[in-house]
Amino acid sequence: MIRSMTGFGEAERPTAAGRLRAEVKTVNHRFFSVQLRLPVAAERYEPLIREWLRAHLPRGHVTYSLRLEAGDGGVAGAPALQLDEPRAREYVRILREMKDRLGLAGEVDIGHLAGRLGELVVNAETAMVELPVDDVRAVTEDAARAALALREIEGAKLRADLEERLQAMEASMAVVAERAPARLVAERDRLRAAIQALAADVAVDEERLAREIAFLAERWDVNEELVRLRSHIELFRQLLSSDDPEPVGKRLGFLVQEMHREINTIGSKANDATIEHRVIALKDELERLREQVENVE
Repeated sequence: MIRSMTGFGEAERPTAAGRLRAEVKTVNHRFFSVQLRLPVAAERYEPLIREWLRAHLPRGHVTYSLRLEAGDGGVAGAPALQLDEPRAREYVRILREMKDRLGLAGEVDIGHLAGRLGELVVNAETAMVELPVDDVRAVTEDAARAALALREIEGAKLRADLEERLQAMEASMAVVAERAPARLVAERDRLRAAIQALAADVAVDEERLAREIAFLAERWDVNEELVRLRSHIELFRQLLSSDDPEPVGKRLGFLVQEMHREINTIGSKANDATIEHRVIALKDELERLREQVENVE
């Protein structure tokens, strides 16, 4: 089963400190990367959260958000907010250092901090609470599993589209395979006519003509390229239908590169309008295939 790298999942869990809410959003990326937004009470779990997410979502860019909402014991109404002053001072220091080192104009002001309020302002009720690691892991993995389920649904749609692209490629390949022998016959007739036009009353040396045709047949032969292209398509299909839980997106990407190489070689040997048109169609379908493969985990 293939999976898309696009997904979303959320989960929540009641704890002694309040209600934990986790959100996971994923998009395509060549490798695993993660962006975390954590409450102060969960920051010490950052390395663990990365590994929990990687275990479920091994490829793609993951945006993870964890919020802790105060329980019934908290102050009614709006939560009490307070500035995380050490972090704010460090942020200002870095901005000033960048200004000095890079020779930038302007001064650091409140405008530079306004966009970072989510990191610099914390809920005073939940900033110093203790969050059990088991609760953080449970809500994180629940959200990751929800995102994974959506990625599998999207993966099924991707597989259907990829199969459609492969079938279109095979249709063009069938035309090329059928046309290739006729192209040699047409070239033989063209050569015979050209020789007769140039030599008038001189008889055509059929043996010499046969050698020339054999030479052209070897130079224009696309059978090997078609065989390799079919082999790549067969392996591509095997990966699409494999039950292996490991990501296959990179392997599919490598196969697309190999397909592109074979199609280019067929195009260079074409010397025939019908085959050239089919090569263009093959390249068009392969480009669509490549675009879709970029989103396969």
